Amino acid sequence: MKVLLTGATGYIGSAVTDHLGAAGHQVVALVRGAEPQPGRGWYAQLVGDTADPASLAGAVTPDIEAVIHLAPPSGDAATDLAVIEALTAPLRGTGRPFVYTSGVWVLGATGEDQEVGEERPTDPIDIVGYRPRIERRVLAEAAEGVRAVVVRPGIVYGRGGGIPAILVDRARLQGVPEYYGEAGVRWPTVHVDDLAELFVAAVYFAEAGTVWHGVGESAVPVRELARAAGQVAGVTTAPHAVPAADAAAVFGPLFADALALDQSVSGAAARTALGWQPTRPGAVAELTSGSYAG
Repeated sequence: MKVLLTGATGYIGSAVTDHLGAAGHQVVALVRGAEPQPGRGWYAQLVGDTADPASLAGAVTPDIEAVIHLAPPSGDAATDLAVIEALTAPLRGTGRPFVYTSGVWVLGATGEDQEVGEERPTDPIDIVGYRPRIERRVLAEAAEGVRAVVVRPGIVYGRGGGIPAILVDRARLQGVPEYYGEAGVRWPTVHVDDLAELFVAAVYFAEAGTVWHGVGESAVPVRELARAAGQVAGVTTAPHAVPAADAAAVFGPLFADALALDQSVSGAAARTALGWQPTRPGAVAELTSGSYAG
């Protein structure tokens, strides 16, 4: 299968490239520049920019059998909607998959509810305020003969990257492990390689008009992640809670609120319906003895 992949140079995109290739697929990477990028594992690269929807005209050629849209949002809803139009219009009436990447932050704080599923109404925090609108636009393509699917990853870790790497860097810089918001904050997490396998499974098996939570662990205490990040950084003091208002001075208010968001989210539906089986170490174990260590 020939798969067009946006965001192919990114953290998640690199893992998805690896797993698509391992499954025998050919990755056509949509990139901003024409300079060759050897070693990426791509079948081909195509110049285009998701900040410029007009540049995507002709990107989805008849030989493209699936599209995975991993590129981050532009920050402008009209631009992102135009990108969805450009990428899905050539797929209409074909039944071919279009997989869009959202995130669990569209659910907002889950409160006392445990392991909420895909049926929960969205209540997005400000950093992803218009994301549910994009999700709805994607899912509407199911009525047009596109196998349109939304994947909502949790906090992604592994390969030494993602938000947990920020916790390690902050522990080194501050000399104390940090977490943000209240003491009981929890993050739904997923290893980047497990997540990549979910994208492959979604291309194969997900039905049109469906949403899937990419979550390996439903609610990891961020205090424990901070403690593990401190160990990696060689800092043995107890984790320190940083109020979201103070974190805003470092990360900006939108991202600070996201770091302080308490959630418990289930990834069980993808396990049951798509046969997805996350097998990598949990987030705390990965921090202390995996790709972040040493």
